[in-house]
Amino acid sequence: MSSHGLALAPPAKNVVVYRNGDPFFPGRKFVVNQRRFLTFEAFLNEVTKSICAPLAVRNLYTPRHGHRIAELGDLQDGCQYVAAGSEKFKRLHYLNPGRKVHRGTRNSEGLQWLAFLPIFHSCRNTGSSHALGCFCCSVFRNADLLSPPFPLPLSRSTPPQWDMLLATLTKKADLRSGAVNKLCRLDGTQVSGGEELVNGHYYVAVGNEEYKKLPYFELLVPQEPACRTLRY
Repeated sequence: MSSHGLALAPPAKNVVVYRNGDPFFPGRKFVVNQRRFLTFEAFLNEVTKSICAPLAVRNLYTPRHGHRIAELGDLQDGCQYVAAGSEKFKRLHYLNPGRKVHRGTRNSEGLQWLAFLPIFHSCRNTGSSHALGCFCCSVFRNADLLSPPFPLPLSRSTPPQWDMLLATLTKKADLRSGAVNKLCRLDGTQVSGGEELVNGHYYVAVGNEEYKKLPYFELLVPQEPACRTLRY
């Protein structure tokens, strides 16, 4: 049979996928071809497992502008994408992990908070959080069982004032109800100051509404033995 009678399969595409809202996830490489993935849904299912997504991945976005990818044919060889569930696209510096994009005014509060992020990223890589004087908590959004928790890096030596911390949480959480007015533990008790925050623990950002006691940890955090002990 001559080569002219053969239908050539599209070439494989190499892409990198990041996890939506996670500034520290380094990205996972995938080789996409028709033999491995017959449908876009099959690819999304593989992404869900490979990046340990807290919820099933149902959308892919471009990392800089958040344009949605609708099918396998839209993927470009050598490009990067952000995997998300049904939650909205989170605009971060995915191609430069550890730094968040701050929209709006660049006030002193935002700049001070931004300085904590690369410090904590270095701590994660070296395991020297105590030596560098930094730690990190994770924060859920009140009554939101679709969005994974976001990291809350803090400095041990110079913790931010409480009002400043709430202002930063407001920007990061982007609650539908508006500003973050309080921070609660998973059992619903309220945190009154930054000195009460514990490294590795989980909290819930709450607006003017009442705290909603829901299974945030069970549904939004990958259930691994190492993280079960840190739920409170």
